[in-house]
Amino acid sequence: MPTQPARTFQRYDARLAEPGPDEAALAVELDAVLLSICRRTWEDEGRALRAVHAKSHGLLAAEFEVPADLPAELAQGLFASPGRYDALLRFSTTPGDLLPDRVSTPRGVALRVCEVAGERLEGAEAMRCQDFVMVNGPRFNAPDGRAFLRSLKLLARTTDRMARTKQAISLILRGTERALEAMGGESAGLKAMGGEPPRHILGETFFTQLPLRHGDHIARLQLAPASPALCALADARLELADDDAIRSAVVDYFAEHEAVWELRAQLCTSLDEMPVEDASAEWDTAHSPFRTVARVRARPQVAWSEARSRAVDDGVGFSPWHGLQAHRPLGEIMRLRRSAYAASQAFRAEKNGAAMDTGCPFVLPR
Repeated sequence: MPTQPARTFQRYDARLAEPGPDEAALAVELDAVLLSICRRTWEDEGRALRAVHAKSHGLLAAEFEVPADLPAELAQGLFASPGRYDALLRFSTTPGDLLPDRVSTPRGVALRVCEVAGERLEGAEAMRCQDFVMVNGPRFNAPDGRAFLRSLKLLARTTDRMARTKQAISLILRGTERALEAMGGESAGLKAMGGEPPRHILGETFFTQLPLRHGDHIARLQLAPASPALCALADARLELADDDAIRSAVVDYFAEHEAVWELRAQLCTSLDEMPVEDASAEWDTAHSPFRTVARVRARPQVAWSEARSRAVDDGVGFSPWHGLQAHRPLGEIMRLRRSAYAASQAFRAEKNGAAMDTGCPFVLPR
């Protein structure tokens, strides 16, 4: 049989990290919109919440393991040497207000790897963690920062308004989304507005959607179920009759089961075919598949409690800018996230009277 040609990977170039001419002004607008969400929910809740992904469904202590003998192109940065690390997982849904789960929106997970050594990103010099922020779809819902700002303005206008109406709309949108998927399509916009299919959050596969430096290369990351009990939940529908049905399902699972995920990297092979700046472009797995760079294991535990929520929801701020230079976030929207996340976290720290934890709150309370 003829041998397959060796795959070549796009080299990282510092010029890919340079901001565009309008990004500073755009960042000011974006920060203001996100802080308007924070202020509205602060007035309503008496507690400062995240501007997005306010509601948590699982708060897990975990172990992060980098295997030995990774190929050279994957063995970069955090993944350059085999090792084990403490880790923290926070599962959430996207709105900035605490909606009942009957308003079904995209799911997310934030992963913090603790006590990571290496040259830090600017602004994260005092931290010793590496954060990865992911959602359950491969494509970002806006191509650039200006489009992203428009979608956030819509989110801000609907924050904490008409919860019952949102539930009714969510039912309609979920039906429309099911029809689209039956015809082989999907709509990120419908999902974001409440049309997310009501699947079990632990069966989902999560994506950074946006690129990061991967040492000498460029990558997008994926967190995928690997253990049999998790894999059995893929596409499993979840009844959303209860306001906190997603959280209850996570708590029930971890009362008896452990979970193992694989963290996988998809390396860029061409900036033309796998662009950095078009955030809505999906990178073709035929050109470069996702390949495992680490495993994440969470053993049976109390997966959510008021005490854990105080420790993590109130006390920890995640950001793709908390990490190593070797995993620098790339693209306009990733750059805009830097000040936006910092502003939201500063607001929470001020209003809640507690500084953000720069490490991992271990051992997590029950």
